[in-house]
Amino acid sequence: MNNDGITRIFCDVDDFCTKLEGYCKTHLLPTDTGGAWFPYSRLTLSEVMTIAILFHLSGSRCFKWYYKEYVGKQISGYFPHPVGYNRFVKLMSYSTLPPALYTQLFRRGKPRGIGFIDSTPVKVCHNRRIYQHKVFKGYAERGKSSTGWFYGFKLHLIINDRGEICAFYLSRGNVDDRNPAVIDHLCRELWGKLCGDRGYISRELFERLYRRGIKLITRLRRDIAEFFLKCEFYGENTS
Repeated sequence: MNNDGITRIFCDVDDFCTKLEGYCKTHLLPTDTGGAWFPYSRLTLSEVMTIAILFHLSGSRCFKWYYKEYVGKQISGYFPHPVGYNRFVKLMSYSTLPPALYTQLFRRGKPRGIGFIDSTPVKVCHNRRIYQHKVFKGYAERGKSSTGWFYGFKLHLIINDRGEICAFYLSRGNVDDRNPAVIDHLCRELWGKLCGDRGYISRELFERLYRRGIKLITRLRRDIAEFFLKCEFYGENTS
């Protein structure tokens, strides 16, 4: 990425972080760190978020190499007060919520008539350590994906035909992909055609979305195909 691109990303993220920090200071309860919800560091929250965004845009697969070799050497002039790799990984654990808010409020893609829906497991520990896990106890749940059982959460996503994230939803691991609350949240601004895998095959879901002007495209079952052809042939009102 060129110099102008890095500067634009940082300025945009910094404006968001300034407003977020002001809101947190006036609305959140004081903490042991004197009210600062982001720990003191030579790197600011804006810089941490910018580095994380640049990593995802770089196409690199190894974050450790990216941080030490690229950020620490090639673009070190943009981050004059670096921290060690282990310290940066620790800071990233405090900067999980701000990127989610930033994406949800300002960087979501717009529906373009063609969408793709899917979910992916977010594991919080190995299955053998479920009973010893304490961090997400009471929140994480066991679920099953195409790769087997896991313990944690599910990230539900809808992207458009450009690969831009239009909507996302984080649920417990045992929540079904066809859950009405999840689908309603993801599809509240959607229109046109929505493509999904066989995990979304459901006559009830197909009819629910069809009446909202969304055509769910999956591996059709016979009863769903008959309903679709009936609506198309008779021109039934789907509102």
